[in-house]
Amino acid sequence: MGKTIKDVAMTAGVSTATVSRVLAPEISLPVTEKTRERVIAAAEELDYRMNFTARSLKRQETMTVGVVFPELANDFFMDVAEGIEKELLESGYTMLLSSSRNSIEEEKKRISMLADRMVDGMLIIPAGSQGDHLQALSDQGMPMVLVDRIINGTDLASVTSDNEEGTFHLTKALLSDGFRRIAFVGGEITLSSARERLSGYNRALAEAGIQPDPSWICLGGMDVEDGYKQMERLFDKENPPEAMVAVNLLVHLGMERFLLNITSSKTISKTSYKTSSAPPVVIAGFDESRYTPFLPACRYTASQDAVGMGREAVKQVIEKIREKKLNNKNKKAAERIIRLPVIISQAMGEKA
Repeated sequence: MGKTIKDVAMTAGVSTATVSRVLAPEISLPVTEKTRERVIAAAEELDYRMNFTARSLKRQETMTVGVVFPELANDFFMDVAEGIEKELLESGYTMLLSSSRNSIEEEKKRISMLADRMVDGMLIIPAGSQGDHLQALSDQGMPMVLVDRIINGTDLASVTSDNEEGTFHLTKALLSDGFRRIAFVGGEITLSSARERLSGYNRALAEAGIQPDPSWICLGGMDVEDGYKQMERLFDKENPPEAMVAVNLLVHLGMERFLLNITSSKTISKTSYKTSSAPPVVIAGFDESRYTPFLPACRYTASQDAVGMGREAVKQVIEKIREKKLNNKNKKAAERIIRLPVIISQAMGEKA
């Protein structure tokens, strides 16, 4: 028969309330270190595990936060998840992670499932630009914070990067090197991050007095395959751009893959470029990762604080959870958009 909290209290020589204070991390009432050690030793001796289901029903909270990402096979999203988990653990919460598979319909199913599991709050990286279902759940009282992206037409809080400013400085770095024919590659325009990065690119060219050729802006997709396809389009032109801004790491990887193929082949479609060991263009990529040193065309990167983004999002949603627990309808946590700075660096980590 499983041991109960009373058994632990009896073995440790303390009250059941003291056992709860020690074993429930969200309870902040103090106990002495000697008492804490006695309780933990008694729980280990009895192999006691708290009944979190019963405790959740009694306290009307589960100490869990639901997290929905568009996909899990993405290094950036997993870095964000690392920050989320670290901050949640330090705050006494656990994470329930799921994927919408880049589908609005799947996203609706996932948030419904998490709501049924009585999570205390949610962190969402939206799969698209539709946010009515998220706003409705927030209006019903679910503490919610968007991560990495915002949704126009909602008043949902969000923690993201300063995308426009980052791409503005990426493009300016290429302009400072003397490049004038600069393309923007990739980007699902329904996503706020892609729109903001395109805006930064356009602003930098406008300040330099350059009107970009419409064919230089190659929108469509945020994955490796999208980067490869867009490069095929650009290099099928008579006079391709001499430098490019990649919307994110995955698109950048697809672009580099294409360049690797053409520099090792004898012909390059209709272009006038000659085969050489060096890439025929320079790339400035949004996102820096462990792969960056192996990308030969990469000259500059805009590095996001993915872990910091996850941590800050948790702080915001816990603030909302606490406001809900206080049941103070007149003191609702402010809905705001927090933009974390990005760092522009030269390839191999040298500051630009």
